Amino acid sequence: MAEGTDRREGAGAGSDQRVRITHITSYRYDRAVALGPHRLMLRPRESREHRLLAFDLDISPAARVDWSQDVAGNAIASALFESPSDTLTIHAEAVVELSAPAWPVFPIAASAIRYPFFYSADDRTDLGALTLPQYADAAERLSDWAEGFVMGRPTDTLSLLKDLSNGVAVQIAYESRETEGTQGPLETLDRGWGSCRDFAVLFTEAARTLGFGARLVSGYLYNPGGDQLGSAAAGSTHAWAEVFLPGAGWIPFDPTNRAIGSANLIPVAVARNIQQILPVAGSFAGADVDRSVMDIVVKVEDLPPAAPGR
Repeated sequence: MAEGTDRREGAGAGSDQRVRITHITSYRYDRAVALGPHRLMLRPRESREHRLLAFDLDISPAARVDWSQDVAGNAIASALFESPSDTLTIHAEAVVELSAPAWPVFPIAASAIRYPFFYSADDRTDLGALTLPQYADAAERLSDWAEGFVMGRPTDTLSLLKDLSNGVAVQIAYESRETEGTQGPLETLDRGWGSCRDFAVLFTEAARTLGFGARLVSGYLYNPGGDQLGSAAAGSTHAWAEVFLPGAGWIPFDPTNRAIGSANLIPVAVARNIQQILPVAGSFAGADVDRSVMDIVVKVEDLPPAAPGR
């Protein structure tokens, strides 16, 4: 994104927009393999801005699916397979109603409007590791980089976080990357480029060095205008971050698109570490067998408004 572009607070999705999300992950193997347990994070999270109207999960070959919630409240589907197969297809479909405002107002508590501030003892305890950087940085390079966005002490808290998010987008070039894995924050700074998940990790880690409680989010980008980074169509998988501010709670920041708020974002899972929110994770076993083909198809489609009274 060119320097100077202003992605204002979540401009995009209006109120009560219904969308259908189709997420298909397919694997083909050289020969039949024994499929190990698979952990699936595909069911969108619900909130006052995201209402899940329908969800369906279809897996081939047939599997026993057990549902649970992890420590962050994410919905986890655990799939267990009985028969060997040379293919695996995981088809998830969800209908979600979006009502996040395009211009959100965050009721930040008076005690946290100015940075630096102190979390209450209870908040600090509950946030725990979410306030601590997860990547080694003995020379404190990331901390020094983040400090460059602090215009003074005290300074406006929300403006600081916006500047930090915008700074990621200005200093790091966006490049889509289909390969697995995520760059560490220092690796992203050194390379000067990254994908949405690299942007999210860099922002989250930088916010933590400044003392904020922050977590990573995986989900979908709703992009009806086709003008946002991370998706060439109406939608795609996406990663961003949330920062906890007293009074306002968890505030979404999408550094890839310099956006703040939930408009255009459909969360599926939140966690301390990006590796904890992979949509599909599992294993297979077979002699001299390599995973030959992996294919992922994601569509986010507009649906007509619900009938009155529904």
